[in-house]
Amino acid sequence: MQRSTVLILSRDPAFSREITAHWPRDPAGQGDGPEFVVLDQAFRGGLESSHYDLAIVDAVLPVKRSRKKKDELVAKPAIDNASDAESLSRDVQHALVAAGKAALVIHSEPGPDFCSVDGAVIAVRREAGTWPAMAGLLGSEILRRSQAECHARDAERICHTALAEATLGRYMVEMRTNVNNALTTILGNAELLAHEPGLPAKVQTQADALRNMALRLHEIFQRFSSIEKELSFAARESRPEATGAAAGVR
Repeated sequence: MQRSTVLILSRDPAFSREITAHWPRDPAGQGDGPEFVVLDQAFRGGLESSHYDLAIVDAVLPVKRSRKKKDELVAKPAIDNASDAESLSRDVQHALVAAGKAALVIHSEPGPDFCSVDGAVIAVRREAGTWPAMAGLLGSEILRRSQAECHARDAERICHTALAEATLGRYMVEMRTNVNNALTTILGNAELLAHEPGLPAKVQTQADALRNMALRLHEIFQRFSSIEKELSFAARESRPEATGAAAGVR
């Protein structure tokens, strides 16, 4: 099965390290987990045309360091204007919604809701110490559900195809008698025509062709009858085994 792709958008290298470090491992030890692709937040304009299964966005304001005194570093937001910060977060959210794919937005905005949902985008407030594990659990569950839905769609498509083919097969079996009657008439007349004395060579060739094609069609429908009998026999043989297995379970 193809690996899922997780797109991490952040300006902080520590953000992606925390996400990958706390991503849940497969308890069964099967699979290598998703493939992580780390990009800058400025990439949000190309989300609609990108191929990924889940985006995790760092909407927490980046911090820059400025030297206030000698040997003293002071941290302050890289975006000084609060309205600019809100605009950045809003732009990212709009880009994700427009992309129409699953996404997690980790933000630090105060509010009564720890988590909010907008379409396929889940916004989670960054809580100190717990957010990496929370993001990993949510992300892995989103991917698991997406894969399950994909498998369900594939199964549904296969089922529709099988039903269509089964309907066609039943129709051909049901029409077998009518077709055989028509073929018998064609074959009989072709035989009579082929034995007609004084028949021109061209007509003789055409009569032989009609007889041969009728015989071929008859053989094909005889094969349908054989397949029907084989399937019926297999169905009867499988019923006792299924009944026995169900009795053993009880």
